Amino acid sequence: MKLIRFGPAGQEKPGVQQEDGTRLDVSVGFTDYDEAFFASEGISRLREWLIANAASAPVVNPAIRLGSPIARPSKIICIGLNYRDHAEESGMTPPAEPVVFFKSTSALTGPNDDLVIPFGSEKTDWEVELAVVIGKVARRVSLDLAIAHIAGYVLHNDYSERAWQLERGGQWVKGKSADTFAPLGPWLATADEIPHPNDLRLWLSVNGVQKQNGHSGNLIFGVPFLVHYLSQFMTLLPGDVISTGTPAGVGLGFKPPQYLKPGDVVELGITLLGTQRQIARAGV
Repeated sequence: MKLIRFGPAGQEKPGVQQEDGTRLDVSVGFTDYDEAFFASEGISRLREWLIANAASAPVVNPAIRLGSPIARPSKIICIGLNYRDHAEESGMTPPAEPVVFFKSTSALTGPNDDLVIPFGSEKTDWEVELAVVIGKVARRVSLDLAIAHIAGYVLHNDYSERAWQLERGGQWVKGKSADTFAPLGPWLATADEIPHPNDLRLWLSVNGVQKQNGHSGNLIFGVPFLVHYLSQFMTLLPGDVISTGTPAGVGLGFKPPQYLKPGDVVELGITLLGTQRQIARAGV
């Protein structure tokens, strides 16, 4: 099942995208895809609701904007340097344990909304990533049970301002959290649709030129391990997002580095998780 949210920013309604691409409005039965939805067996309830109501549910005009497929979560947790080739291009040693940082939830935006290059930024960069959405409370979860705590998977572009991230001291969160720096979607694919999260191709292009071409099988720390690992240090709540890292090909890794400028078009995708397209514009 593919969960979507549609409508103007801040006024999104929940929906589903069917196998033939038709989008259905399910807002008569469900308020939103938020912590309460996932915590109350929302995916199972939605499946049952669709069996009885799909034929009569309103069809969503395909021209209507898609927002993030989940409402603002309690936290967005990111994993750095989780592909060996990306660590190497960044000039850093592959980590012995996951590199963990946070991204502000106010950075969340729709999959095809504009990227706003922050005022004063000269090093805005791209990162295609596989993100995991937590389905139920995870606290000190064992490795063998970790996969059962996943609601689904979603495409994420982990935009970064490299000067703010790496040259200004402190934690990476400063370079990761500008408005529009976390486009999610177009849909959340429920866990049953992605039986092998370690077998997905990730790609990203800028102005039609491919920059990233990776595979989730090359993750240093795989999806179940990350859920297990993070749950030892914090409680993962339903709807929380874990972004699992990016493969080689980010702007920082080129010689000389390549960064985004107004008018650039960024396109990206992951197997079974759809595609995104952002046009960069200058912030004020």
